[in-house]
Amino acid sequence: MDLLQIASLLLVLAAAFGTINYLFLKLPSSIGILIVALLASMGVLAVDGFAPHLGVADQVRALVKSIDFSEALLEGMLGLLLFAGALHVKLADLRGEWRVVALMATLGVGLSTVIAGFGFSWITGMPIMIALVFGALISPTDPVAVLGVLRQANLKKSMETKIAGESLFNDGVGYVVFLVLVGLAFPAIDAHGESHGGGGLADAAMLFLQEAVGGALLGVVLGWLTFRVMRRIDDYSLEVLITLALAFGGYSLAVYLHISGPVMAVCAGLFIGDVGAKYGMSEVTREYVDSFWKLIDEILNAVLFLLIGFEVFAVAFTMDGVMAGFLAIALALVARLCAVAVPILLLRPFREFSRGVIPIMTWGGLKGGISVALALSLPDNEWKPLILTATYVVVIFSIIVQGLTVAPLATRLGREPELV
Repeated sequence: MDLLQIASLLLVLAAAFGTINYLFLKLPSSIGILIVALLASMGVLAVDGFAPHLGVADQVRALVKSIDFSEALLEGMLGLLLFAGALHVKLADLRGEWRVVALMATLGVGLSTVIAGFGFSWITGMPIMIALVFGALISPTDPVAVLGVLRQANLKKSMETKIAGESLFNDGVGYVVFLVLVGLAFPAIDAHGESHGGGGLADAAMLFLQEAVGGALLGVVLGWLTFRVMRRIDDYSLEVLITLALAFGGYSLAVYLHISGPVMAVCAGLFIGDVGAKYGMSEVTREYVDSFWKLIDEILNAVLFLLIGFEVFAVAFTMDGVMAGFLAIALALVARLCAVAVPILLLRPFREFSRGVIPIMTWGGLKGGISVALALSLPDNEWKPLILTATYVVVIFSIIVQGLTVAPLATRLGREPELV
């Protein structure tokens, strides 16, 4: 199938599964589509079990593997999704939460990576450097999953800002940490899949600075240039097109320059969503830009969760892998708890925290498609199937179980947990 046929099939299936969810399951849209896709996948596997001569599962598996999920997300949808998410998080809201967001997105990601990595090495016997790669890819909360659930959870604005802001930034930082650790764990392959002769801590530190700082600078510069152009224009259709060009072009430029595309997209989105919206757009343009990016976000979310459901065909499930996956669920939750609790304890002498901050931010830190995409992007090695299986189990649990229960958790805690 060519690209147009694949895109058409994905959109048709996303619309069909979304309709099934709306009429029967009545779950949050993205989670409902994921569940219907999983049920459809299970149905195909069941048919294959009863009538293997039909080869249905093999045909679907070939189709799923023909769609490079890792490339489609990391170098396609991710830039648009992060830009859209950042566009609706205002700098004014983040300003009051920046210490918590910064600590959780840096110290928190580091702690989570180490805890999950060493724990996974102990569980599976995996070499520690490769296990740390697993820790890095499972540590970031997926802003796509998190923001999708937040729209349904009806959390207070301050709590929503903390979770959304931390998710956007720890995703970018986690991706950079993953690239650095891949370069150390698989020294024949660098973070962008290019051959080189070796690596070390100095190279890793330089790569981290290049990716993270370079991505942030590029995002701010491109956001500022786009804002200056938009100030001179009063044509909502053209201005919507300019923001689309910024998200697409900026991400592609970041990939070309070997700096962090996710960090670039977040910084550019925050700049345009705040400064650009206030000083570079008319009221009509703001409404159109906001509506356009909400629609893009919803459509890509639907397609992404559909793909996650079908990625079951790309995972080679074994008993050891599934068991490691179930243990990794508990490990990921413990790592997330530490990533949330330690920064809060460090800040407690300077401000007060209500009792609900830690449980809601721990349980609301969903894993998603980015973790699966990073696992799929690993160089082929003997541990990759185990990492992919465990990652998929953690992600499915996180989206379905945590995603469907974070709103009741917020209700139980009175929807009052916030920093004061």
